[in-house]
Amino acid sequence: MGTYKRLPVTIVKGKGCWLWDQKGKRYLDAVAGIATCSLGHSDNSLRQSLTKQLKRIQHVSNLYRIPEQEALAQWLVEHSCANKAFFCNSGAEANEAAIKLARKYAHCIRGIDQPVILTAKASFHGRTLAAVSATGQPNYHKGFAPLVQGFEFFKYNDFESFEGLVKELDSNGPRVAAVLIEPIQGEGGINIGDRVFFQKLRKKCSENGILLIFDEVQTGMGRCGYWWGYEYLGIEPDAFTIAKGLGGGHAIGALMVKSHADIFEAGDHASTFGGNPFACTAGLTVAKEIEKRNLLSKVNNRSDQLKQGLVELVNKFPKHIKESRGLGLLQGLVIHEDSQLTAQVFAQNALQEQLLVVAAGAKVIRMVPPLVIKESEIRQLLRRLTATFRKIK
Repeated sequence: MGTYKRLPVTIVKGKGCWLWDQKGKRYLDAVAGIATCSLGHSDNSLRQSLTKQLKRIQHVSNLYRIPEQEALAQWLVEHSCANKAFFCNSGAEANEAAIKLARKYAHCIRGIDQPVILTAKASFHGRTLAAVSATGQPNYHKGFAPLVQGFEFFKYNDFESFEGLVKELDSNGPRVAAVLIEPIQGEGGINIGDRVFFQKLRKKCSENGILLIFDEVQTGMGRCGYWWGYEYLGIEPDAFTIAKGLGGGHAIGALMVKSHADIFEAGDHASTFGGNPFACTAGLTVAKEIEKRNLLSKVNNRSDQLKQGLVELVNKFPKHIKESRGLGLLQGLVIHEDSQLTAQVFAQNALQEQLLVVAAGAKVIRMVPPLVIKESEIRQLLRRLTATFRKIK
């Protein structure tokens, strides 16, 4: 189906931070499968572990215990604030699980008949019907009415907007069940969470029995120089969702919860493929390799290098670029609103410099390279960005 506006490139192989098309042309990849290929392409350790796994077994089902699933769950619990994991196949599915959890918590724990989940404007939580209903961008809603009810939106990083909405909805008794929010808005334009706002948000949720759920699909697994975005903000959520970088390019997602939010019972939720041996081996390999290679430290070093270069680009091309913003290896260049240039048009032009970047909204050029990107490759990335801007009138 014609659901994608594909760029005119056919990718046939990759290695590290590089991809090749069918004509043998090599591209520097600052997309990484959209923040997914944490260890880069065709990583030796990942390939070896998955080959061994396929020789044993690739899938059974959650009718039985799965050692690989239990090992990954154990690792995630030991490296986060969560106590339990539910595995699925994607970020949207993880957020669907979180939405169901929030509603059950509201009904069974707090006695709310018509629960409401609050999310932020400019947010993005996935393409399934409930996840897109939770997304605070009207352009994603067009053509899909009636949307799933029970979502209301506040302004990101604006505590007065949030507090006013809670007060309005709870004026005749508790209705607000949960907050579903990204620590850094990805698709919404690389908007970094404000620490003061999030600390006030945590306090308000705790005082009112509201579940605070973080969407860490894009920010988790080291992308921001921390294992999780909530660490940057200095607070802990009651639950959080992950996917993308967890599998290093293989389909896996998870809902992570603290003990007090661990309320799903047998039959409440399920996934045929969720947590299968192959996907969980991918996840555990990625996690251990990030540790083994000290990639969190390296992400911060490469982030500093990239941010410095992006600031220089802002100064070089003030006609087009308003500012740079981001955290870790989730970085963006913001194009002036009144400029005719769009992020998608820039991505098309970057192909001529054999560079892959991706839009985050209409006016933000997003760079989310593999976590293994080298110092020399960051220099290449900056040179190719510069060359692309020089050719744009």
